Amino acid sequence: MTDHATEVGRGMRFEFGNNWAKFLRLLNEERIAKAEDSLKHLLSIKDLEGQTFLDIGCGSGLFSLAAKRLGARVHSFDYDPKSVACTAELRVRFFSEDSSWIVETGSILDEAYTKSLGQFDVVYSWGVLHHTGAMWQALDKVKDLVKPSGKLALAIYNDQGRASRHWMVIKKAYNQLPKGLRWLVLWPALIRLWGPAAARVLVSGTLFRTLENYADTRGMSPWRDLVDWVGGYPFEVAKPEDIFNFYRIAGFEMVRLKTCAGGLGCNEFVFVKKDLPSP
Repeated sequence: MTDHATEVGRGMRFEFGNNWAKFLRLLNEERIAKAEDSLKHLLSIKDLEGQTFLDIGCGSGLFSLAAKRLGARVHSFDYDPKSVACTAELRVRFFSEDSSWIVETGSILDEAYTKSLGQFDVVYSWGVLHHTGAMWQALDKVKDLVKPSGKLALAIYNDQGRASRHWMVIKKAYNQLPKGLRWLVLWPALIRLWGPAAARVLVSGTLFRTLENYADTRGMSPWRDLVDWVGGYPFEVAKPEDIFNFYRIAGFEMVRLKTCAGGLGCNEFVFVKKDLPSP
């Protein structure tokens, strides 16, 4: 394994943490509440009292914070040191005296590290494992982190075939350009992604309402999500049935699936690990 700074320097990895640090400037109580509601809806819960929650690739720390406010004992880790710093900042802001929220640097691909973590009632990794550079290895490693009868919540980029290969080229180009020239990739991508929808909402006069509704879903920022999408590299994808079959064979039952209807974005999964009787 090369280290994070080396990968960034070679244009092999997007600096997610820089993007999340800018997002934290926008964070307020309304966004946090939306993140909590999103997590409750995803996991079909009212709270996480008495539960342990592992946030793999914690990013901004928003959903670790949401889980903590819902009552969980939280363990957050990320490969990107600036993402770790963002999450640590939220812990200091909101739970500085609470030792039941651990934040640290780690990689899901580091076997010694993952074995040291133990098992959790909820394992959450939203839009992360497809950025590891070894997605199927990462998907395999999360299996052992879930307690029997525990939940595994994932979001994985949808395989669009040729379109996904096209985005791979764009993402790689973005990361290999000097920072001052990345707008050459970002702005055409913005027009490609937002152009048709923006034209419709401008005509209808609902642009600001549309942006507000976007934030309503998970408390995120549409602009920061755009930068994350264009820059997000390494980049891998999977068809929903491949993820389903992978975990079915491993002894998990899928209890929630939300697809992006074959289009751009993430398919969302929640699995429950079967509590199999001892032989």
